[in-house]
Amino acid sequence: MQGALRRLRRRVRDAEEVSGVGKSKVRTIERLESYVIPLIQQEGADARVAGFWPKALLALLKGVSKVYGAVVWLRMWFFRIGVLRRWPLGCQVISVGNVTAGGTGKTPVVEIFARELTKQGRKVAILSRGYRRKEKPFLQRLFSDTIEPPLVVSDGRRVLLDSETGGDEPYMLASNLPGVVVLVDRNRVKSGRYAIRKFGCDTLVLDDGFQYQRLKHSHDIVLVDKTNPFGNGHLLPRGVLREGVQNLRRADFIFITKSDGDSEALRARIRRLNHHAEIIECRHAPKRLRNVYAQGGRDLTWLKGKKILALSGIAVPQSFEAFLKGYGAELVECVRYADHHRYATQEVINVVNRAADLGCDALVTTEKDAVRFPKLSATAVPVYYLRIEIEILQGAENFHDAVRHICFKPQKRDGGVEA
Repeated sequence: MQGALRRLRRRVRDAEEVSGVGKSKVRTIERLESYVIPLIQQEGADARVAGFWPKALLALLKGVSKVYGAVVWLRMWFFRIGVLRRWPLGCQVISVGNVTAGGTGKTPVVEIFARELTKQGRKVAILSRGYRRKEKPFLQRLFSDTIEPPLVVSDGRRVLLDSETGGDEPYMLASNLPGVVVLVDRNRVKSGRYAIRKFGCDTLVLDDGFQYQRLKHSHDIVLVDKTNPFGNGHLLPRGVLREGVQNLRRADFIFITKSDGDSEALRARIRRLNHHAEIIECRHAPKRLRNVYAQGGRDLTWLKGKKILALSGIAVPQSFEAFLKGYGAELVECVRYADHHRYATQEVINVVNRAADLGCDALVTTEKDAVRFPKLSATAVPVYYLRIEIEILQGAENFHDAVRHICFKPQKRDGGVEA
């Protein structure tokens, strides 16, 4: 559902560029997303849903899910029998992805893999699709007769594009990873070849790549969010599954994210689906508050007893807000926007002023949101973002050992994709 809504929002933005209208349409799509996503994420039978129209909508979505599931199965089968080709590029391709749409904490894992591989002497490129980036109008892309090179968000020395052009996650990764090339293109076979030819890369990290089978993977790393492993068990758009959970058997390594170290039941379920993958548990650990508009920041202990306005536009805002509460912050108000919301200047000014009016000590947002904030010369209250990093709990001594074990072991046998 989130992927479909992202595509719909992109088309709306294309129309806006051509006609000069569309901001109200974008807001309408975001309101629709805010209504539909909680509806499809809830567990239990559809009969428990109150109201005729919600029930009718879920019935329609369930029918679409069956069609979607059939298409996914057929596509994977075509890859398995060779009708669709998987292209090898002659170098390590580490795919980091998931079987659900959004919210597993993938970006910090991609970041730490790229950082550790770079430390171990690899020339790394991250290949991203670049969701919610600003693109050329749809008709212009459709009828273009030129093949354009991938967007270079970072050439390994400097960041070349902003978050609007390059995408939120690619820009964030480029900002945090000096020495790592970050490329954005729908066709990641093309961007992989470009990384090898143009920048001499010998290791490709495929961001959100579990379903991207055109590029042959050396290793498949799949993330499973312990707090909501597989949603309600339905495929998109009735649920949040991109493909059936049985396809976890394609994974070589499975990371249980957002873990508290007590995941025996989930580990047992995963083991029934995949007998060979190594399972590693990790958690997203807040490290520091960083100022969005000035140098410096604060230790997390500063949050204790402080009045905070929490602002987020991410798939799972509850986990972000729980972090702040866990460090003793008093959340005076929580402002939530749709995932990947592109903030207007006035929106941020209004929320900052709202925090000041409520007597808040600061406004705190996520790192993903911070890269979408407009530039402001001054704010009524300090604006911080919460810096998150990954910590290993079980399955490896630390991430250095995990990366060395995963990326420097013999590559898996050539056999391709299981349907």
